[in-house]
Order: sequence, then structure tokens, then C-alpha cells
Amino acid sequence: MKQIIVSGAIILRTNPETKKKEIFATARGYGDWKGWWEIPGGKLEEGETPEQCIVREIREELATEVKAEKILGVVDYDYPAFHLTMHCILCTIVSGEPELLEHEAAKWLTKETLHSVDWLPADKLILDKIEELL
Repeated sequence: MKQIIVSGAIILRTNPETKKKEIFATARGYGDWKGWWEIPGGKLEEGETPEQCIVREIREELATEVKAEKILGVVDYDYPAFHLTMHCILCTIVSGEPELLEHEAAKWLTKETLHSVDWLPADKLILDKIEELL
């Protein structure tokens, strides 16, 4: 089975108005899983660490600079066509506000709204750890 290795950004912030912690989620804009929600990110390139990958991917997909704080967990999931290994990395925004360059929608989710979207199957596996952050 084909193996795909990716990094996903768990972008955490405290909402300036509500003072609640939130994470940034995006809806896929293409492919078999179009419209499903995910933590944004992408494929590791050769010679890249998971942390370097997520900084590059968020710059490319969301025009935002993030700092990779730490790996929260690694998810392994078998989709029908491939095996996914996803490094889930806690990130903070260094500069910019996320702009959707590849996704069809996005929202900041709180602990109360975390389960209000249709998460991709692999992404569901890290939600418990995300909930602990919120």
C-alpha cells in the first residue's frame, strides 16, 4: 500500500474577544474528500523535518507564518488507497492572518464547537489531544 507522510498544524490561539482558546480548521477544496474538515498541512518533502514541513505548508496554503512548538502526536490511518502517517504539530501564529489559498472554508473552533464539523477520519484520531489543549 502507498505510504504518505504529512504534517498537520494544530494552530492554537486565544480569541482576543472571548478569551477562549481556539484551533484553526479548514475544509478541503478538492479531491475525494472535498468539503471534509481537517487540520491544515501537507506532505513532507525529501530531507525535511515535520516541523520544517508545517512551517512551509502553512506559508503556502494560508499565507501565514507559524512557529512549530512541538509534536502533539503521530496518527497512522489506512485510507482505501494509501496509508497516512500524520505528524500533528502544535503551532502558534508568528505573523499574518490565515488566508484560504487552497481550502474552501475555515473556522476557529473552541472546545464546545470542536465536534461540530465533519472531520476527516485520520484527523478524528487527534481530537482528544486537541480537546485537552482547549
